[in-house]
Amino acid sequence: MRATTDDGVELHWESHGRGEPLLLIHEFGGDHRSWRPQVAHFSRRYRCLVYDARGYPPSDVPAEPGAYSQDRAVADALCVLDAAGEASAHVVGNSMGGFATLHLGLRHPGRARSLVVAGCGYGAHPDADAAFRAESRDLARRYADEGAAAVAADYGAGPGRVFLRDKDPAGYAEHMAVLAEHDPTGAGLTMAGVQASRPSLYDLRDELGRMDVPTLVVAGDGDDGILDVDVMLRRTLPRAGLAVLPRTGHLTNLEEPALFNALVEQFHAQVAAGRWA
Repeated sequence: MRATTDDGVELHWESHGRGEPLLLIHEFGGDHRSWRPQVAHFSRRYRCLVYDARGYPPSDVPAEPGAYSQDRAVADALCVLDAAGEASAHVVGNSMGGFATLHLGLRHPGRARSLVVAGCGYGAHPDADAAFRAESRDLARRYADEGAAAVAADYGAGPGRVFLRDKDPAGYAEHMAVLAEHDPTGAGLTMAGVQASRPSLYDLRDELGRMDVPTLVVAGDGDDGILDVDVMLRRTLPRAGLAVLPRTGHLTNLEEPALFNALVEQFHAQVAAGRWA
C-alpha cells in the first residue's frame, strides 16, 4: 500500500493482523523487513503497521536534501497512521526509528498510546556530538562516492552489529543484504538530513521532562554509544523505564527477539492496567 505525504512523497507501508495498532519504525541500517520477528509475533493480537522511510525503496527517494529531516521523519510516521485510519498507536522504533518514536511522543503525544524507544542515543551525548555529526556527513559522502554495497561492508561490521553476526549468522547475512540494497541517494541524504542534523536530546531535556507518554527505553549492554544517553532518558522522562539486555548490541529486536517481544508485551500490559505510573 502507498501513503502520500504532504510534500508529495509516497511511502510503502503494510498492515498485518488485527487488534490495537502497533507502528514499527525501522533503523537506518534496515527497512520494514527488519521487524519480521515482531510482525510474526505481534500480528496475532495487534494490527502491525510497518513502512519504509522516505529514501528507502519501494518508498520514494526524493533527490532534494531539504526533503530529509527529523521533523519530516515524524510527519511521515503520522502519515502512515493516517493512511491506516488510526488516530493513535503503540509506537516501537529502533535507532533512527527510536529517535523518530521519541520525537513523535514529544511533538504529538495524543497519537502515541505508548513508546518503545530502542537503540536510541548515538551521537546525542555532548562529548560525542561533534564527532558523530562529522562521521555522519562523511558517511553521506561515501554513499555518493562509493555506493551502498561498499559502505555496508564497513557499517555492518560496526561493534554494535557484530553481536548479531555471532548469535545468528543467517540473520546477520539477511541484515547485511538489506543494508547493501540501500539506495545510495536516499541513504546519503538520510544520513545528512536526519542523522547528522537532528537536535541534541540533551538540549531537549526540559521538554522531555514534561512528556507524559508511557515509554520503555531498550538498550543492549554492548551498545556502548547509547548507554549513558539512555540512563539520562530514564532519569528525565516522567514515565520511562529502562531495560538493558545482557550481551547484546545495537539490534536488540533481531538479536534477542523473544526477550524483546516479552518486554514489549509486559510493558503494554502494565500500560493497559494503569500500572506504568
